Amino acid sequence: MTAEQDPLEPYLKLRRDRPGLFVNEPGGIEILDDVTAVDGIPVGVVYRDPYVMVVRDPVRFPDGRRGTYIRLLDAPGSPGTVMLPLLGGGAEVVLLEHFRHATRGWHVEVPRGFGTPALSAPENAAKEIAEEIGATAREIVPLGRLHPDTGLVGGHTELYAVHINGYGEPGRGEGIRRLFHVSPAGAEDLVRTGRITDAFTIAVLTRARLAGLLKGVA
Repeated sequence: MTAEQDPLEPYLKLRRDRPGLFVNEPGGIEILDDVTAVDGIPVGVVYRDPYVMVVRDPVRFPDGRRGTYIRLLDAPGSPGTVMLPLLGGGAEVVLLEHFRHATRGWHVEVPRGFGTPALSAPENAAKEIAEEIGATAREIVPLGRLHPDTGLVGGHTELYAVHINGYGEPGRGEGIRRLFHVSPAGAEDLVRTGRITDAFTIAVLTRARLAGLLKGVA
């Protein structure tokens, strides 16, 4: 869990194993095939742990300038999942209070997690629902993909609505202190008043509403 000592070797392997991450589009920022330092700045995988990796690419900008660009990628190569748990066929949604190290604070969110390569995205969704809220997925409804930060994050996240019959204890080992359920209108009010600020939660609520899965909202 430290910075890579030799950033080029894992970078070249990444280019071989996941070529889709290095596709160039006409008129875009071009990733150079010449994998060397640019203006003395090393390129390659500059940090990696079991969950994320930081990549510094050698690039050519549309105006012809050469430089480097940082990207954050998922280390396993599998998309993360975000789940909106639904009770009563969409009459209520389950939310949780989760402590997040990055912000050093508590957030009202829906369950979510990193992808596990051995599992499909729906299987990951069911696993996270069980781990974080002690629930069994009765039906999993795909709501599409989300790019959480196109300026930094190279991967995407899969969104799901998950119908459940009930829930159990929070996953306290993951920093979750409380579970509660509210109506969809109540959840939207938490967004409106700024109680919910998590982008994943706002996105999955929006997708579920647009898909007609939430009861009691216009």
